[in-house]
Amino acid sequence: MGAVSHPAIEPGVRVSTLELFFDLVFVFTVTQLTAVLAGHLTVPGVLRVLLMLGVILWMYGGYAWLTNAVAPTDEWRRALLFVGMAGFLMIALAIPGAFDRDGWAFGIGYFVVNLVHSGLFIKAGGLGAARAMARLGPLNLLSAGLVLAGGFLPGGWREAAWIAALAVQIASPYINRPDGFNISAAHFVERHGLVVIIALGESVVAVGAGAAGLELTPGLIGVAIVGLGIAYCLWWVYFGGDEDRAEEALSQVPVQRRARVAMAAYGYAHYPILLGVVVLAAGVKKSIGHAFEPLHLPVALALGGGVALFLVGDVLFRRALRIGRSGYRLGAAGLAVLTVALGPVLAAAQLVGLFLVLIGLRVAEARAATSRPGVVPAR
Repeated sequence: MGAVSHPAIEPGVRVSTLELFFDLVFVFTVTQLTAVLAGHLTVPGVLRVLLMLGVILWMYGGYAWLTNAVAPTDEWRRALLFVGMAGFLMIALAIPGAFDRDGWAFGIGYFVVNLVHSGLFIKAGGLGAARAMARLGPLNLLSAGLVLAGGFLPGGWREAAWIAALAVQIASPYINRPDGFNISAAHFVERHGLVVIIALGESVVAVGAGAAGLELTPGLIGVAIVGLGIAYCLWWVYFGGDEDRAEEALSQVPVQRRARVAMAAYGYAHYPILLGVVVLAAGVKKSIGHAFEPLHLPVALALGGGVALFLVGDVLFRRALRIGRSGYRLGAAGLAVLTVALGPVLAAAQLVGLFLVLIGLRVAEARAATSRPGVVPAR
């Protein structure tokens, strides 16, 4: 992640079109991760996707911190962001074979992304950024070096190197606390919200991919709409009023503590949110075309577990920012897991069950909000 002593983006400035263009690579990344997981719905498959998503999100989040502090306002900054974008594209292209023949490409792309991130921060962020990167840069380079080395190592050594890289990333905010990092709350919240929108878009694409090539029947259309409804409900969980409250809450945190809160809310808590969407999308892709048949247990686990992961991540997100109660959402996560029992009976039953759980969450929270004076219901 990055830091500067004086922010180059003033509070209230929104995400630039170049950043939106940059995020298009993440669309492809999520698609690749979903495809890999859909083809390997096993414990090792899930762990590998978790590992790849973990190291990718660390640096992708780092670029969100970077552009929050260093606006892409001139050609050389934009050119360097393009190089970073090319590195992320290389990573995404390597995802299907990252643990086989293409590990080297994943590692090189990751190292390029890291070098651009550190270089642009040091060059454009001023003295404060240079000092911050003197603390953070070695840890980032260590994790990138482990990913790069792992790309050339065989078998289990690659997994070990990448697990070590992820461990370094998770530990680094505790080794070098992010106190004093300057964050423009409006830009930061919007940028991370766009990442969640991109991920949710993959669950919609998964509906179409699962139905591709099949005869269009009323039943298939109905199940596809239910799949869309699940994605819509997850959109509501994250964006139904919480985004505005999150921006307000983050902006009210003292500058000295803001980055620490941002790390908890938009770093750690977003891992299960985004992993949940990828897992759910893989389950949807495998189930839509077999909606009126029993599901294999791994697919049922992907459907229920994906929704549960998203909800648990959202609970962690809300608690980090202190923007609302979370009891109903934890309860809904538990109910989502229970729908796994429906999948091996009939796929459509589990999909409808998940939709009803999320609709029930919406109704319960709306009723609870109206019964508490001064509480504005989520939109």
